[in-house]
Amino acid sequence: MYGLIGKMLAQPGKREELLAVMMEGQVPMPGRRSYVIARDPASPDGLWITEVWDDRESHAASLHLPAVQATIAKARPLIAGFGERFETEPLGGIGI
Repeated sequence: MYGLIGKMLAQPGKREELLAVMMEGQVPMPGRRSYVIARDPASPDGLWITEVWDDRESHAASLHLPAVQATIAKARPLIAGFGERFETEPLGGIGI
């Protein structure tokens, strides 16, 4: 499996709007086992996104799906930048 944990930073005061866009764009995707969006309690503009995929290729392919492209286009003006990004090798757990 392939995992990603990344921090996304919203434009100041736009976190809830960005969160709404990210949440409404959720659709089933081939190879995706888990996708969690969380507010960063230590940052008023931060979000953490945790993903688990069957493999790296499934994640890469997802970026070309029309639903993902539409979400990216809608979210882009609300994103100030990105923070830490970690790749992981999930071994198992509940929900994956």
